[in-house]
Amino acid sequence: MSLREGNVQVCSEGTENRRAQDEKGEPDLVAEDQPSGATWKPLVFRVDETTPDVVQSVLLERGWDKFDNREQDVEDWNLYWRTSSFRMAEHVNVKPWQRLNHHPGTSKLTRKDRLGKLLKHMKGTYGSPLYEFIPSTFVMPNDYCKFVGEYFKEKQALGAKPGFWICKPAELSRGRGIVIFSDIKDLTFDDTYIVQKYICNPLLVGRYKCDLRIYVCVTSFKPLTIYIYQEGLVRFATEKFDLSNLRNSYAHLTNSSINKSGASYGKIKEVVGRGCKWTLRRFFSYLRSWDVDDLCLWQQIQHMVILTVLAIAPSVPFATNCFELFGFDVLIDDNLKPWLLEVNYSPALSLDCSTDVSVKRKLIHDTIELIYLHGLRNERKERGDHAHGSPSVPLADSDKGLGDTCSRLPCGSLLQVTSRTLNKDKPAIKKAVRIHPENKPATQPREVMNRKDVLLSTREPPKTKPKFKGRPTAPTTLTPYASLLQSPAHKTSASLRDTSDGSQVPHPQAGNFVLIFPFNEATFGASRNGLQVKRIIQVLQKRMNKQHSHVAGKKMQR
Repeated sequence: MSLREGNVQVCSEGTENRRAQDEKGEPDLVAEDQPSGATWKPLVFRVDETTPDVVQSVLLERGWDKFDNREQDVEDWNLYWRTSSFRMAEHVNVKPWQRLNHHPGTSKLTRKDRLGKLLKHMKGTYGSPLYEFIPSTFVMPNDYCKFVGEYFKEKQALGAKPGFWICKPAELSRGRGIVIFSDIKDLTFDDTYIVQKYICNPLLVGRYKCDLRIYVCVTSFKPLTIYIYQEGLVRFATEKFDLSNLRNSYAHLTNSSINKSGASYGKIKEVVGRGCKWTLRRFFSYLRSWDVDDLCLWQQIQHMVILTVLAIAPSVPFATNCFELFGFDVLIDDNLKPWLLEVNYSPALSLDCSTDVSVKRKLIHDTIELIYLHGLRNERKERGDHAHGSPSVPLADSDKGLGDTCSRLPCGSLLQVTSRTLNKDKPAIKKAVRIHPENKPATQPREVMNRKDVLLSTREPPKTKPKFKGRPTAPTTLTPYASLLQSPAHKTSASLRDTSDGSQVPHPQAGNFVLIFPFNEATFGASRNGLQVKRIIQVLQKRMNKQHSHVAGKKMQR
């Protein structure tokens, strides 16, 4: 019996027996109905020459089989993961039991020139204050005259003080072709480039520039569903920041592909240490050691992600059974303001150091958990089973969060309080996938982070104060990894359940992925029957204003 015969569903028969198997690290399995009962067999993944090694390694570790077209039917696979995009015909022909790791049409967000145009349009439509997280951007050669006008306008305003700009190829990655300049005579381009205002006041850690790689998974554009990963990478330049030498890539660019070849890569650098990467958790721990309100910063980053995805969501063609893992590159300046640098398509998953291993391997594990948890719930809905499916998960209304319990989570914890209890003392919880439909609840997310990884990522950094322009805010006891569902400013008195028309609330968490959109009843409703961008932005603006008021109130109480 082939994988395509039947409907993929979560199997929860024999719960106690499966729990015992899970504790022994049993692989992800698929069941085939036989006259004598169910026969368990591995799920199958398909790859090409661009598929990252870590993806294949993790799937094999989870007990999956690699697709072999010489031995298996062309449709007998469950997941196709590759770096390049899929043709629309491949999306149209995808089977109910199959998943693709790309949505169609998302390159509009990941090409630098298209991203600049999209966010410029959103800024003009919904107001500059919301979209002030993107530096002034000009697309060359079309915007050359506009740029020249802006350049000389700034030059006149600054007088003898120099201004700084950065020029990037629209389609290249890994820092290739980037030029930083102050004199317009140094601007050269021979293709489509973008020129942006250079952020010349970055937050420095031990006098080294850094940026954040934030992982975001969009499991659906219709309806829009966005998850953010609670761990990530902080990438450092390997030479000290110096505006007097704009040609020094090791001081101005944070791309690890550049810095790992630098002379200072293996040296012990002030605060940073060896190499050029930290975990996101370690970075936020460092900020907390200097009384920075890291929760406020994390919420600003979440707002940035939502507003950026909203810029492309209405134009993405409808496609089922696919997901997209983005890499958002974010720079923090010395006023603790986050700036969006770019959005990466198929973010790099190479394992160049121990930090990469600890972050990216678990990222892939949790991505698999997320797409199958999300996808299988949707398949149950599509087949008319939602009336008997798993209990719905509450979602806070527009003025309420999950309450004080969530707001007091310890900073080292990777688990968030949801309506479903997670047992952090147990090892990996594996899902079994069944071909015969069963109206049973979905199992819980996989595993908590390896204890060794936690120790590596949260060890106390050297006590060297980062350079801030303004006075840092009061210390916080809140985890920076709380989702917008877990706002500390409000308490829960109402929740959103699966609606009468069968619409299901997305699961709030899978591993380290937490749901950030929809984040309340209003945004849930505005994204289910067509995407009402204007309504969503109004609700988001209201929430942002309340959070700003909450932060201002805390400052007044000091």
